[in-house]
Parts: sequence; C-alpha cells; structure tokens
Amino acid sequence: MELQLQNLTKQYGAKCAVKDVTASLKPGVYGLLGANGAGKTTLMRMICGVLKPTSGSICLNGKTINELGEQYYTHLGYMPQYSGFYPDFTAREFMLYMSAVKGLDKKRAKERTQELLQMVNLSDVADKKIRSYSGGMKQRLGIAQAELGSPSLLILDEPTAGLDPKERVRFRNIISDFSKEKIVILSTHIVSDVSYIADTILLMKQGQFLLQEPMSTVTESIRGKVWELFADEGSAAEYCRDFSVVNLHHEGNQVRLRIIDEAAPSAEAQTVEPTLEDLFLYYFGNEKPEEL
Repeated sequence: MELQLQNLTKQYGAKCAVKDVTASLKPGVYGLLGANGAGKTTLMRMICGVLKPTSGSICLNGKTINELGEQYYTHLGYMPQYSGFYPDFTAREFMLYMSAVKGLDKKRAKERTQELLQMVNLSDVADKKIRSYSGGMKQRLGIAQAELGSPSLLILDEPTAGLDPKERVRFRNIISDFSKEKIVILSTHIVSDVSYIADTILLMKQGQFLLQEPMSTVTESIRGKVWELFADEGSAAEYCRDFSVVNLHHEGNQVRLRIIDEAAPSAEAQTVEPTLEDLFLYYFGNEKPEEL
C-alpha cells in the first residue's frame, strides 16, 4: 500500500492554499501538524476527493484517483473536522445507514456496526439518539463510521478538537488500534496527540511541507536551539520581550524560562532536549493564523 502525492497544488484565485506538495506514504501513522490556516484541511480534502487539485496528482499504488474511480473510495475512510450526524438517529441506525452508503451488505453491516461500536466503547448507548451524546461520544462515533469499510487509508481531520484530556487519551488509543497495516493521516494542531502515536511527522506551513521526518528524529533540526535558565522576575520580563519564550514557571523567587533561539540567550543558559512542542513553536510561535 502506497499513497503518492506529486506536486499537489490548490489555488483559490491569487491565494495558494496548498503549494507543490510531494510525499510518498506507506502504512503507519502520519501526524500532519501545522497552525490554523497552514493548508492541512485543504490537503486532506484533496486526498479524499472532496476537492479537485489545481495541479499535481494523487496516486494509490501507482494509479491516480481518476483512473481508480469509485474503487478508490473503497480504500478510503474519512472523518472530517466537523462530522455531520442526524440527531434523531441512534448510533446503531447511523452506522447501518453509513454502511448502506458505503455498499456493505446487510449481514456485514450489522456485524461491523456491532464490532466498531464496541471498539469505541459506545455499545451501551448504541440505541440512544445521537442528540443526547457528548462531544467525545460523537467523535468516537465519527471514527467508527470512518472505519466501517475496513479502509486501508484513514484520514482524520482534527479528531480530538474540543475533547477533554481523558477523551483525548481514549481517542488516541482507538486510533492506535485502528492503525495496523494501513495509512493513517491525523491532522491536528494539538501536538501531544501526535507525539504519542505518530510514526512520521509532516510539518506544514503556508501550504508546503517544511519537514517529513520519522518521529524518532524530527526534533534534530532544533537540537542546540532550546535553552533553559533561571532569572529574577525583572530579568524574566526582559527575556520575554527579547526572545521566544515557550515556557515560564515561577519557582520561589526565581523564574524558570524555556527559550528557543539560535544562540544562547545568556551565559547561564543551558541547552536542553528539544520536544515536538518546541519544534512546533520554533516554526509557528509568531505566526498569525489565517484560515484556508
């Protein structure tokens, strides 16, 4: 299984939402990271066939979406950022309806519905109306419907947005269970969600990939650029004004500062191990979001 993006571009008039993106994705979890407006949703909608690229191609196992036609969608599971549900449906009714849309026969639809509702921990409320569900329950139902046809390509757009920490952990575990032997693209600006489960990080800014790196080595590019030091409150205020301070913590009469900079901000500063959050803030800390 291989998904190939070749010089993929999406233009809206004079504005370029996605620009010349090229990547080759094989089974594993890909964390698509970027600030709001980086072009993540536009890219995912093109991969899902919802939007047509201005130029470039999307291929699955060497064949373009156009060549594959309807067959492409049998490989695809998609959870959009804002999933639409029929509030008067129960979860079971919704899953059976989506099974029909995806072409599953009745027997397989019932089996798969039961299996997936159990997997996302909704079996006990399967016959309650969706209007009574919490945000986390709806998100779990969203990923269950995306997995209905056992897709080999699973696209998840901001699946944990608005969830509390407990629901986000539960959701990450579900995604890990679903990710075996398939390509999973998980788009988010919540760094901790991908730091635990992603095999590869795709860092996107202004419609382009800045980095395509394995999770194990992705922070190497900022090694030696993350610093910690202690300062009094007056000096801490100056550091905040003059440098990119990514964390500030009061400890007694001192303030511990975590700073990202090309050079040491002071003689007392010590380099520390960079994190994925540091990497994100290195590229996006001063960016003003613009929706695309």
